[in-house]
Amino acid sequence: MAEKKNRLGLIVAGLLLGVLIAAMDNTIVSTAMGTIVGELGGLDQFVWVTSAYMVAEMAGMPIFGKLSDMYGRKRFFVFGIIMFLLGSALCGTAHSITELSIYRAIQGIGGGALVPIAFTIVFDIFPVESRGKMAGMFGAVFGVSSLFGPLLGAYITDYLEWRWIFYINLPLGIAAFLLVVLFYHESHEHSKQKIDIWGAATLVGSVVSLMFALELGGSKYAWDSPVIIGLFAAFAVLMIVFLAVEAKVAEPIVSYDMFRKRLFAFSSAAALFYGAAFITAAVYIPIFVQGVMGGNATNSGLILLPMTLSSVVASQVGGMLSTKMSFRSVMILSAVIFGGGMLLLGTITPETTRTMLSIYMLVAGFGMGFSFSVLGMSAIQGVDARQRGSANSTISFLRSLGMTVGITIFGIIQRNDFHDRLSSTLGGASGQNMPATMDPQQMLSPERRALIPAPVMEKISSALSVSVDHAFLWAVIPAALALVSVSLMGGSRLQMSQMGPGARKDGAHH
Repeated sequence: MAEKKNRLGLIVAGLLLGVLIAAMDNTIVSTAMGTIVGELGGLDQFVWVTSAYMVAEMAGMPIFGKLSDMYGRKRFFVFGIIMFLLGSALCGTAHSITELSIYRAIQGIGGGALVPIAFTIVFDIFPVESRGKMAGMFGAVFGVSSLFGPLLGAYITDYLEWRWIFYINLPLGIAAFLLVVLFYHESHEHSKQKIDIWGAATLVGSVVSLMFALELGGSKYAWDSPVIIGLFAAFAVLMIVFLAVEAKVAEPIVSYDMFRKRLFAFSSAAALFYGAAFITAAVYIPIFVQGVMGGNATNSGLILLPMTLSSVVASQVGGMLSTKMSFRSVMILSAVIFGGGMLLLGTITPETTRTMLSIYMLVAGFGMGFSFSVLGMSAIQGVDARQRGSANSTISFLRSLGMTVGITIFGIIQRNDFHDRLSSTLGGASGQNMPATMDPQQMLSPERRALIPAPVMEKISSALSVSVDHAFLWAVIPAALALVSVSLMGGSRLQMSQMGPGARKDGAHH
């Protein structure tokens, strides 16, 4: 018994390492981007370094989830690690932004397999009574990655070289690979069906079209330009075709039957809305601290420390509460706290102290943290074991989609608000002391701020403060929709009397 427990622990360690490197890879790159662009050039193309990873990851999630249901979790988790490590090694050798973006896409393909399948394997190998604790642990990894990613990226860039932010994945990934290959032995009870090629092609095409439209719109191209309109049209057409294909094939990538289950349908909706609201706080709190309070950009990871720590704690608490209360009760508590936190963030002003801002962040992070662990459990509850991978990857996909759409929409609101307020308060003032661009991201460095006269800087800070407040207040809408969604989840609870089939058949050697 002790040997089996040790082997399960080694399997979980491998899965956690895999999730950690995939979840951390976006945040660790962000702090090194200035240095990377300085060496490789391509200032007008650096957005693709992040976008390529996100597009590939999001497009792959539902597909790999479904494939893991059909052909086994282990082989696709291992495939994800291999692709991620290949992409990481190539990223470290890149000599141009274009090369780096292509290699990041290879990483993203691996990440799309790692995250949802790892969570599903845990549900396969652990009994129901242990799932709350394990879900909390995996949710905590996401919180930790968002905190330590920027700090580790900044440290490596300053003291080693930016290429090591990719090379550091290699020893961690190899350890994850060995632990899973050696100690995880799954059952072979999988439903082998014909792969839904048309569904996969139209899903990837629609996601790529949407992501490119959101990334390029308002920056490289105007929102009403033929390119952006064409991309949105391609997204709509391909999504309609995808939905039509899924309704007809015998084994769809995203099964409509899952959405007929009330708990799964509203868990999925909640994941989408939580993602849209939370990303707004994660992006704009550092901008507020640096642009309004005059904080330093190098500690951007530390700025979010209160929110990150409270979300990690809440992820554990949510997992434990789910063993004692219904999913709906736990998530209503979560959504009320989260919505309250977003409302509090919508009240911050230049006079708000760092202590009060930290309290507001603690509240928002605590409310959000429940969703990291509980929604994964509720989505899989009552779903056939052969559909767990698909169910989990759908939740992960929708949360990522919510984040992408949310930061685009609220980013547009914030930027337009900021520009309008500057235009009215500065009254068309001009001169060499004026910023060349009114992008708030350009107003964050102390060097840039020092070049602007104090009265002008005060007006810029005030405009930035109000525009960020309004972004937070608009983000209350998806937070409220999350509350509505979780209220409709029904009274389902963890079925403590049942054991997952994998708890008896999968996992460690006996």
